[in-house]
Amino acid sequence: MKRLQGTVIGLGMLLSSCDGFMNSVRVAADDTFEQPPIRYSASESKDPVALLKNRIESGQVILRKEKDFGYLRDVLRELNVLPESQVLVFSKTSFQIHKISPTNPRAIYFNDSVYVGYVPGSDTIELAANDPSLGAVFYTLDGGEVDPSIGESAAEVAGIAGPNQRLSATAFERRNAAQNARLVRDRGQCLSCHATSRTENVPGYLVRSVYPDRSGRPRTGSSSYATDYRSSFAQRWGGWYVTGTHGNLRHMGNAFAIDRDDPQKLDTEAGANLTKLPERVPQGVHLVPQSDLVALMVLEHQVRLHNLITKANYEARQAITLDATMNQALGRDPEYRTESTRRRIHTAANALADGLFFRNEPLLESEVSGNSRFAEIFSSLQPRAEQNESLRELDLKTRLFRYPLSYMIYTPEFRELPHEILTLVQSQLLGEFNADDAQQSIDEGETASRSAVRWSQSQREAIRRILEQTAPWILEGT
Repeated sequence: MKRLQGTVIGLGMLLSSCDGFMNSVRVAADDTFEQPPIRYSASESKDPVALLKNRIESGQVILRKEKDFGYLRDVLRELNVLPESQVLVFSKTSFQIHKISPTNPRAIYFNDSVYVGYVPGSDTIELAANDPSLGAVFYTLDGGEVDPSIGESAAEVAGIAGPNQRLSATAFERRNAAQNARLVRDRGQCLSCHATSRTENVPGYLVRSVYPDRSGRPRTGSSSYATDYRSSFAQRWGGWYVTGTHGNLRHMGNAFAIDRDDPQKLDTEAGANLTKLPERVPQGVHLVPQSDLVALMVLEHQVRLHNLITKANYEARQAITLDATMNQALGRDPEYRTESTRRRIHTAANALADGLFFRNEPLLESEVSGNSRFAEIFSSLQPRAEQNESLRELDLKTRLFRYPLSYMIYTPEFRELPHEILTLVQSQLLGEFNADDAQQSIDEGETASRSAVRWSQSQREAIRRILEQTAPWILEGT
């Protein structure tokens, strides 16, 4: 795999690649996160995919390769990723550009910390996961042989014989074939596009919206958007399939820019409110026959939060390390914090709080719904309070979630943020609970976002109940 100016040859990003999208490519050696205290490439990751890699290499897990889906089902099961989270992108914005098309879209699956990319007909599965210290870490999985024994007893296929049983030769052969699977961590090639201003200049993710031609290639001379929960509905999902209903709202999905004179002209009416995939997408090549609208909206929010969490992590650790070096050199108190360090940490904490509290989220002008079980399953996930309340409850009438506090507070990557960041986020949470209509201050001279929509009394009471029972640690000091 090589890194070339203006494009990426290698792992790429599960959600979007940057060919023709980013204007600059940084050199890995110059990245501040390759230096102490982060040491991104040199540090061992403990993300969920890294842990799976360790289990595979130790023989604790053997992935079985199906003829139709390769390792996909086993990977999703081992990483606890819902097949119903599937969304489909047909734009040629990935390193597997020659295998992706409107008739063969790439599938993305995700949970709170893991993303899995699958292209029908490809031997390579793309994976990315968040490590609490490193942020986004990228992998590929390929190799191995198709297992013809799928459906046999789990013990025999796994190569586990009982105390008085003898493992058959064919089972040994299957085990040896499975051990040829290669799960490999990317060592920096992906960061050409996935550690830029679009990802807060840290290893991260982006959901890209483009004006695609009939082949899925972004039209020359057209705009391109990195979308998240703050984006207008009208700019979302160009180059993606979108199944579900959304009333009078219109998006860029399900459509092609084919006007010869106007590369940004789309027939958004034709792509609106589709409840099934177009006939051009063959049946049976993906795990589920949908690209769920609600899953896409949750994905966009989560991608933004992951980038903000990593940014806050890096900013705090780098600033504190710099202060520690200067404190030692100047004989200052080891806990002394310079004004620049405090402001650096406050800025990162403010941005993270904006994301956690859904600030700048545009209101939905029509009710939206998906056409799979994603919304039902996602909303039912733990943790839940005694009254069956949850931060995962969806609204979908005027906003994405019922409560304006993200479920991402439960992730290890958030919980293991530096104390300095968590304290400042707690300060803003206290401000929301106190319903102070005055300008909310995170610190003297440092104010929170002015675009915040105040929480209603019922929202404050429900969120406090949920946190008291599911995340009491975040209420300490509030």
